[in-house]
Amino acid sequence: MNNFDLGYVKTAAVTPEIKVADCKYNCEKIKKYIDEVSANGAKVVVFPELCITGYTCGDLFFQQTLLDGAMDAVYELAAYTKDKDVFVIVGAPYAYGSKVYNTAIALFDGSIVGMVPKSIIPGYSEFSESRYFAEGIDDYDFTDVRAEEVVPFGRKVKFVCRNIRNLVMAVEFGSELLGTGSVGDEAIKNGVTVVLNPTAVCESVGRDEYRKSMIKCQSEKMYCGYVSANAGDGESTTDTVFGGHNIIAECGTVISELSRFETGVTYGDIDLQRISADRRKVTSFKEYTSQDDGFSYFQVEIEFKNICYTKDYKLSRKLEKLPFIPEDMTVCRERCEEILTIQALALKKRIEHAHAKSLVIGISGGLDSTLALLVATKAADMAAMDRKSIYAITMPGFGTTDRTYENAVAMIKSVGATFMEISIKDAVIKHFEDIGHDVSVHDVTYENAQARERTQILMDIANKYSGMVIGTGDMSELALGWATYNGDHMSMYGVNAAIPKTLIRYVVRYYAENCADDKLSSILKDVIDTPVSPELIPPENGKIVQKTEDLVGPYELHDFFIFNVLRYGYAPSKVFFLAKTAFVGEYDEATILEWLRIFYRRFFAQQYKRTCVPDGPKIGSVGLSPRGDLKMPSDACSSLWLDEIERIEL
Repeated sequence: MNNFDLGYVKTAAVTPEIKVADCKYNCEKIKKYIDEVSANGAKVVVFPELCITGYTCGDLFFQQTLLDGAMDAVYELAAYTKDKDVFVIVGAPYAYGSKVYNTAIALFDGSIVGMVPKSIIPGYSEFSESRYFAEGIDDYDFTDVRAEEVVPFGRKVKFVCRNIRNLVMAVEFGSELLGTGSVGDEAIKNGVTVVLNPTAVCESVGRDEYRKSMIKCQSEKMYCGYVSANAGDGESTTDTVFGGHNIIAECGTVISELSRFETGVTYGDIDLQRISADRRKVTSFKEYTSQDDGFSYFQVEIEFKNICYTKDYKLSRKLEKLPFIPEDMTVCRERCEEILTIQALALKKRIEHAHAKSLVIGISGGLDSTLALLVATKAADMAAMDRKSIYAITMPGFGTTDRTYENAVAMIKSVGATFMEISIKDAVIKHFEDIGHDVSVHDVTYENAQARERTQILMDIANKYSGMVIGTGDMSELALGWATYNGDHMSMYGVNAAIPKTLIRYVVRYYAENCADDKLSSILKDVIDTPVSPELIPPENGKIVQKTEDLVGPYELHDFFIFNVLRYGYAPSKVFFLAKTAFVGEYDEATILEWLRIFYRRFFAQQYKRTCVPDGPKIGSVGLSPRGDLKMPSDACSSLWLDEIERIEL
């Protein structure tokens, strides 16, 4: 598939170099930036408010010469956008009736297509803006900008793109963001997905962080894209300094930022599909309909000439390879502690409710059972339960290696749990005799019989000691169905069920790095370095031969798929595009596509296992619990998704 809908719109926020009151000079600078952003594929560009004259003109705004010069520049810029295929917002003073308005002017394909006056004029600012400009009309009207050219003028104007799905734009000036029931709020209720914010706010200590937090909060609260362009170099410094600091945000995430005290462009691809996905899921998000009193915006339609995305499209934003793991290590450590606490508190509640006298866990020496044991000890401490009431059982089988066995034994003893060892070999061989299975045939029966034998032992030990079996399986395994039905698939409480494999590794590492017991810390670090394996096939020369990631694929890829498929509902073509962009240089496209195909096939085929998983605590925004997260029929057909994968061209 060479061309497909990625759901992005490339936007740009520009702080141009200007001269105060020199409209011709400013016009030429703006033209150069229009050329630049157009050449770089941007479809929407925002310049600061009053960028054609400069924000700091003061009483020069009373001069007709400046007003006429500003509009001459606007007309020149409008003509300049012909065939540029970019939607432009510039700022200029505009005389409408007997008043002058601080106006954002929309230019597209050679024309002025709309004018939005600033409706909340700050009287407290350093420049007494209300001295020069009237508050914009609350609704919309029409104005003759040139002979036979009538355009909408007013706050309630939105710009709808006919050929980029879900791209609906409106203007909100900088100070309007701070208003009670902001201008942007109402626009978004009228279907706007991207708010364009031309602003001119001078700098002071700490204002950059305040600005960023406000924009992040607005984009998160209203599930929208936000493009803010601030005035910068060239504004008058008589009493103030303007520092630029352009920000492009999306649903609470800053995807691009131009540092303070710089001029130039920052680009950001806003994900319109993500915005739509969030709005669909969140019932608190409300939009007006044509039956509501608030549904009253005038709609200007635009259509770009070229919107095709090729498979080689370059995103103007960073993609996280590990979306479940915060990039900031300080945040990551805080997150790991939070996860451990949530898991332990959830298990403590279940212990108390079930009046459990013990906890029973199968310890393999792998990552998942290691985290479950750490959580169990933390929960036991919270519940004032003796750690000896944790029965940690190692059950060597045909594939157990010395490394995992020794780590399991040492770990159990280090945390103070009751150690038990029960070999499953004889019981499984007897079972093979009973069902007529050849022990030398290492097929699915050979593997699953071992998993079910272990689960039977755990369940019976729990009965014996009035306890409950703690499940160790993680979210990545559940997504792929990599669990034996009624084997390791089953427990009384699954503490890891909402944590993906990549994150489990970080949580265990966090515990190891903050553990007071040096011996336990060393064991945990070796567990982290051990290849992930169910250890059901006999080892060779004492080494693990059955490596899970060789069989079902790298967990870092599958966790990337899980996040983007379940969190945003992206189509396979977009998931593939994102994966090959994020993992460029690590996996070739054919490899990514093959594991993506396997992911979808297994995800659909294995839903029946997820519909009957035990309870487990919710951890993040993505989960697979059939009760609170993923309500999916076990018989759903995967053909639509797999057919799309087959159409992807490498």
